[in-house]
Amino acid sequence: MAKIKHIAIATQDADKTAKFYIDVFGLEEVAKLDSPTASGYFLSDGDINLAILNFKNADVAGSEYGLDYSGLHHIGFQVEDLEQIAERMVNAGHQARDDMNHALAMGQPSRHGNVEYKYGGPDGVVIDVSATGWAGTSPIGK
Repeated sequence: MAKIKHIAIATQDADKTAKFYIDVFGLEEVAKLDSPTASGYFLSDGDINLAILNFKNADVAGSEYGLDYSGLHHIGFQVEDLEQIAERMVNAGHQARDDMNHALAMGQPSRHGNVEYKYGGPDGVVIDVSATGWAGTSPIGK
């Protein structure tokens, strides 16, 4: 079974947003991000990775969001079989987000050790899938 392991929030002030989740909910900073595509933080409660992202690249942010968007951006599922999930997504009528995948060079190991793909989901929600998980998350079997 797939497990929700990642939630990403787009923000214009990553420091302030990360501080809120650390101070109020006790999340731990597990990584700081400053790349050509986004800056921000990866926080964790030990089970789920919460990304706080200030996007620098409109293609990575996605055409429906843009650089000025703040709010829930995408959710991520850790899965056992990427090919099976790809087939299920297509059968459910949801295609890979080739625009975002290309902008992020998805489909190959990333800087964070994830092999991820982005798909369009229902209600305009972007969905990440990963076989390896995210920084600060528990194994898929938990």
